[in-house]
Amino acid sequence: MANLIVHGGRPLSGRIVPSANKNAVLPILCATLLTQETIRLHGVPDITDVNKILEIFRVLGSEVEADLTNGLVVIRHHDTVFDAKLHRLPEQMRSSIMLVPPLLHRFGVARIEDDVKGCTLGVREIDPHVEVLARFGAAVERTEGSLVIRAHRPLQATRHWLDYASVTTTENFVLCAALAEGTSKLTNAASEPHVQEFCRFMAMLGARIEGIGTSQLTIHGVEGLSGGDFTFAEDFHEIATFLALGGITGGNIAVKNSQAEQFPLIDRTFAKFGIAVHHEDGWSRAETNGPLKVRRPFTQNMLTKVEAAPWPYLPVDLLPIFIALGVKAEGSVMFWNKVYDGALGWSVELSKFGAHTFLSDPHRLITFGGHPLIPAEVESPYIIRVSIALLMLAASIDGRSVIKNATPIRRAHPRFAENLRSLGADVEWTTSD
Repeated sequence: MANLIVHGGRPLSGRIVPSANKNAVLPILCATLLTQETIRLHGVPDITDVNKILEIFRVLGSEVEADLTNGLVVIRHHDTVFDAKLHRLPEQMRSSIMLVPPLLHRFGVARIEDDVKGCTLGVREIDPHVEVLARFGAAVERTEGSLVIRAHRPLQATRHWLDYASVTTTENFVLCAALAEGTSKLTNAASEPHVQEFCRFMAMLGARIEGIGTSQLTIHGVEGLSGGDFTFAEDFHEIATFLALGGITGGNIAVKNSQAEQFPLIDRTFAKFGIAVHHEDGWSRAETNGPLKVRRPFTQNMLTKVEAAPWPYLPVDLLPIFIALGVKAEGSVMFWNKVYDGALGWSVELSKFGAHTFLSDPHRLITFGGHPLIPAEVESPYIIRVSIALLMLAASIDGRSVIKNATPIRRAHPRFAENLRSLGADVEWTTSD
């Protein structure tokens, strides 16, 4: 278990170049299995999940050249083999489910382990994925400890309407449809920036996709895909995280951001806590004018609200960092997680800092901010942005705090502690039994 030791109370200032979004990188790595041509990826982050997928590629016989210090990965799946009886997909990583469609296309069989999972964000069912695979003609069989999926003939195009706008289910649909026979259509598709980036990569390979960035996708199946060069954009999660760190510590952090057009709603959410975000010349900066203070709504009998749901709502993965701002800012805010059950239970850790919060139900939390806070030793659940939210509060409080089990940060953010130190933070990783 890895912990973060934080000596807080210092304004953080400087410039940061964010890493790529793991939620774009991982499905794109999975998609490389659809072609035997050479693919060069630029800006690949050196994170746990990336290394797990590259390792399974090597085990399957693919050619992998990885210089993650410089963010370069070159992949060629020419001599790849897969045996469902021998090979296991990476566990403890939900994105490994997106290896299934490429394996079906190439080998006619894949296997999902029962314990494939990601962050502990409440119930995240596998049924929507199984349903998509079945719609394309795959047969799903439960065996002891796993599901075996077989395609006895090439996948056939289909029409499907998702129960909810699931990111990975949308990506799995595209992976199935790209090489399926005929034209497939998906309604209620997810449209997050990382889904759009994934679709642009697929189009670079030769996939024919209409409706990128909308809730309806049309995919015309092609006979084969090519290779090419692809450069990842900066992760909007990491951009928002460093802007929030600048705001909560009263500092001045500039973050490289080539896609400011994705930020209007995120910017307005920052403004609810007294933080103004400015975008200029490809960089973003958060500006505060004194202590943070919640902006009261014109409807006086209502609490200021932050509602998170599938894009184009405020991204639910960013909700914890705004909860940290709500604890710090003077005033009250209601936070509403419209996606995950039980993903707000970590709020009990906030009380160790002296925070005043009330968990209304599994989806809604109220913060009563602006009260004096104290350094503390807290324990993070296995949720990336919650670890960061606890770190944010620790960085804003004078004294020594410990974020126990902060390992999830390493799943998404390479050199996170080093980046913080470059901004003036006193933070270090430690290990414990």
